[in-house]
Order: sequence, then C-alpha cells, then structure tokens
Amino acid sequence: MNDSGVSGVQRSIYPSFRSVLADNEIVRVAGANHALGGLLAEEAGFEAVWSSSLEVSASRGLPDASILSMTEYLEAAANIQKALHIPVVADCDTGYGGNLNVAHMVHEFEAAGITAICVEDKLFPKMNSFVAGGQTLLGTKEFADKIGIAKAAQATREMFVIARTEALISGLDVDAALERCRAYADAGADAVLVHSKVKTRDQVVRFLDGWDFRCPVVIVPTTYPDWHIDDIKQAGVSVVIYANQGLRATVSALRETYRSVYETGDSTAVENSIASVQDIFALQRLEAWQKLDV
Repeated sequence: MNDSGVSGVQRSIYPSFRSVLADNEIVRVAGANHALGGLLAEEAGFEAVWSSSLEVSASRGLPDASILSMTEYLEAAANIQKALHIPVVADCDTGYGGNLNVAHMVHEFEAAGITAICVEDKLFPKMNSFVAGGQTLLGTKEFADKIGIAKAAQATREMFVIARTEALISGLDVDAALERCRAYADAGADAVLVHSKVKTRDQVVRFLDGWDFRCPVVIVPTTYPDWHIDDIKQAGVSVVIYANQGLRATVSALRETYRSVYETGDSTAVENSIASVQDIFALQRLEAWQKLDV
C-alpha cells in the first residue's frame, strides 16, 4: 500500500465471527446501534459487536417490537461493520416473518458482509423480552425448520447462525429450553442462545448443566450482571453478549450533560468529563482522510 493514506480510511478486511470464535476461548460481544459505538467497543477490546435490535429501535425513538423493517436493521448492522476490524453479530429478531423471509434475510445480511446472525423462536411481530406480559413462542419444529432454511440459504461456509430460545422468558422450564435448543442444534444451528430475565444466573446454570455442548452456548447476562467472565467461561459458555449497557450508559451521560449545560447556562462544568473534539477526530480517522486531499 502506498503512503496516500488510503489504507487508513478504506474498509478493512475483517475476520468472520466463526474465525473469532475459533481463536478465542470465550468471545465478548458489546451491543451497539451505530458505527461510533462499534468503534468504541472495538477500542475497549471486545472481540465482536452486537447490532442490537433494542438499541437500533431506541435510536429511532421506537419500541423494540418489529416496527422497523429488515432493511432498516440491515443498514444499521452494515454501517457498523464497515467501520470495524471485528465482526458484527446481527440481532435479527424472528427473521422478519416466515420461512421465505428468513431465506431472504440470510441472503441480504450475508451480501452486506455480516458473518453472524441471531434469530429467536418467538412469533412475528415480536416484543422485547423484558417487557411485562407473556411471550408467545413458535412451535419447536417450526422454528427448527426456520434454522434449517437459514443454513440452506447461506452462500458461504462463514455465515454463523445463532438460534435463540425464549423458552425461559415465556415462563417455560429449563427442560423445555434444553429440548428446544437440542432440536435447533440438530437442525443446523451453529450456536444456541439461552435467554433468561430472572435476577440470578440459576436458570442458565441449570441449562448448562443439562446441555451436551453439541454446539456452543451464547448468553446475555442483562439481569444477572454479577457473573464474572472467568466463571462464565468455566461454566462452558462460549459467547457473552453485553447487549444494552452501551445504550443505557449513553442515555445517562447525555441526560446528565444536557441538563447541566441547560441549568448552568454554559458547558464549563462538563468540559473535563466529556471527550475532546480531537478525540472525535481520531475516531473519525480524520488525519488519514486529510492525506487524500492533497
């Protein structure tokens, strides 16, 4: 590569999620809804970024309830991936509809450079897992068929399909979650994600105790945040998604900053606690871009 600075601004060749998983005992994934969030997650050391449907929806001021279209979620995930040297895992909800929609989804996300997707076994349209009230699940066989279709639709060996069960979210027991995940793994899922909203890790630990590890396990410890990564790894988990901490931190920081500036009448009080403009320039790779304009 010449010294024009092009290498500093063009999209990098990034590893697939499958290769990242193969190279790490455990993969830590941070939720984001735009490229800047993805860059900060990469800077912190995360091995992958979760293009979170909750975060993408919230960034538009909308509920996480299948309101946005597949194209809108795809655009968000693709824009994050373009900026990073690490892979994006796309939160694809229920697959945006039926079996034909799932096949189309795989084609489109794969064509956009996304190497991992996650599909959950709720009915379309879905509602966010942490909303009060019941969650209706698709039948086990019907969802296993969706997973089989997703795997058949992929064009390369790199595409990694995560089958997410909401059995525990919907009030079913651990045995039901295990039964579903075994069926999804047998249908071709590259990994299973077991989700729980109880405030302890107990359900997930019982799931792991009963799992035969025919494929890797992914967890999302939102409601049981005190489980240390070393203990999670020892329990046999392969991937941990910190799905919404970035969004929640952003809301807190912006609320505090805006309130301070408005109430005090100037921004002096916050200047030492917020990023400098030079920091933003660095994240934008401005210097590399400027080298092109000679």
